Amino acid sequence: MRSPQADMIQEGYGTLTRYAMAGQELTSEPLPDSPRVIYAKNPLVEVICQVRFPPILKIAAEPPAAFQERIRSEYPLLTEKQPDAIELPQGVPPVVAQVIRSSLPKGKLAGYEFVSADEHWKVTLTRDFLALSTSAYRRWEDFRAHLDGPMKALIEVYAPAFLTRIGLRYQDLIRRSALNAPGTNWRDLVKPHFAGVLAAPEVAGAVDEAFGQILIRFPHFKSKARVNYGVVKTADTSEECFLIDNDFYTEERTNISDVDNIFGYFNRQSGRLFRWCIQDRLHEAMEPASVTAEA
Repeated sequence: MRSPQADMIQEGYGTLTRYAMAGQELTSEPLPDSPRVIYAKNPLVEVICQVRFPPILKIAAEPPAAFQERIRSEYPLLTEKQPDAIELPQGVPPVVAQVIRSSLPKGKLAGYEFVSADEHWKVTLTRDFLALSTSAYRRWEDFRAHLDGPMKALIEVYAPAFLTRIGLRYQDLIRRSALNAPGTNWRDLVKPHFAGVLAAPEVAGAVDEAFGQILIRFPHFKSKARVNYGVVKTADTSEECFLIDNDFYTEERTNISDVDNIFGYFNRQSGRLFRWCIQDRLHEAMEPASVTAEA
């Protein structure tokens, strides 16, 4: 029998007004609006979403057989791993890999990974979080559809009382070789507030590494975005690339029924943030197409 929470997960995106907390004035969004697009030359190396909940000992005490049966048709491959040993897609820069692993819960208990047949999609389950990651992100609707089964399985099998953290992370790696612009200066591709020292012509050519981090507050869901950015080198070719790693999250206690609202909000803001980071020249070089034109 389906639980009431499992039905609520399908309600879709609702209004945000109930999240205007008492005594807290709702402010405007900090990022400028921008049209939603899909890039033909997609810079994303990985997209990760995660929901955390109070520890459920049953997940650690016995194999998640019932959970697996509910998602096995979509994620047939199973491995058991320690949380700090979770593998990352090939070619992810060491700096990115370190940031990802540092954000995962530490502990001695094993986690379970359920992987799609093409190995492009992975669900991770531990006693206190569920995550979905992919190296083949195309558009939000597709990603959300892949999350639907694991979320329903989590609710039906383990029924977490509430969520303690919700996060959505986009990791973009700008490779000039993929844009046929090997000699282009970074200041011509990323906005000055992210280019930083790379925009200084007297030293730009001599900079081997530049890395920064900012934390941005948002008016809904008491959410924030931690942005890691800068010049990194790929592990496979040592090509100099520009990393834009946006981690949107809220650490407010949240009802399961509100997951869609929050993820939808994070997705919209992530598009705004990425466009705010890049110059028009880079935007056009990645060959944007409007979502409405493709739908």
